[in-house]
Amino acid sequence: MADQNVLLSANAITKALVRIAHEISEHNDDTENVVVVGIQKGGVHVATRVAALLKQIWKHEVPHGMIDVSMHRDDLDQKLPSQVMPTNLPFDLDGKSIVLVDDVLFSGRTVRAALDALYHYGRPKRVQLAVLIDRGHRELPIKADFVGKNVPTSLKEHIDVRLSETHGEEVVYLVRK
Repeated sequence: MADQNVLLSANAITKALVRIAHEISEHNDDTENVVVVGIQKGGVHVATRVAALLKQIWKHEVPHGMIDVSMHRDDLDQKLPSQVMPTNLPFDLDGKSIVLVDDVLFSGRTVRAALDALYHYGRPKRVQLAVLIDRGHRELPIKADFVGKNVPTSLKEHIDVRLSETHGEEVVYLVRK
């Protein structure tokens, strides 16, 4: 039986994303060369929202896309991906500042796979990482540049991000198993 607590309400999710967008804006002077890439599948809707917020701040379109990391994971020899999701990068990555976006940062292995995948499509000038939730327990030396909320967790806990685009509700839960 699982027990769950609300970590972020709909209002808190919005505030966290607005804060992330403003921090991205502060750290990127060349706004015309910033693109936002969401990691399939949890980071895609977060990335779309961040790109829309950056558009409001910068007053111009911010290209955004999505990348699947399934075939770049380091555990492919142990299990095949259950589903390969689409990659859509409708822009050139060469020389761009990429803001890589995910919903939850945990071990760092998904981000490592995303970096491998990105470099198959081009050579960015730099890559910055934005996450809605950083729950700790890193297995690789990966750190987010922009974080909505840091949530120290135990390994018996899980973060459940539920966005209106996919779940019909807007909330982040901490689930204890």
